[in-house]
Amino acid sequence: MSTTVKKREASLIKALTIVCEDAKGWADGFEWLTHTVRYNHFPGSLLVTCVFSSDAQMQAAEALKPKFCKAVHAQLLKMGVVLKQPNRHVRFDSEERCEEEHDGDWESRLARFSV
Repeated sequence: MSTTVKKREASLIKALTIVCEDAKGWADGFEWLTHTVRYNHFPGSLLVTCVFSSDAQMQAAEALKPKFCKAVHAQLLKMGVVLKQPNRHVRFDSEERCEEEHDGDWESRLARFSV
């Protein structure tokens, strides 16, 4: 990983950590978020996965998806990254669904999704 990519990854983690901590205060059942990215196609390949405890909480939070997208976009703008369609870069998932479909293996589950 080049120095430039390492710096970008560190900035991205910092920005998404802010979104994560904020979202814990306004999204019931929200637990954590993570991201996947191919830096040779950044920012177009960035995908932020917001994880909720249960499917029911995830579905109830669908109305908050624009708020999540706006928060992610705002933090990325602060680091100089523009997402043309922020809603394409944010998805919801649940611990419950990962447990059912991938026996709790998030690495395998996240590998299935891409932008």
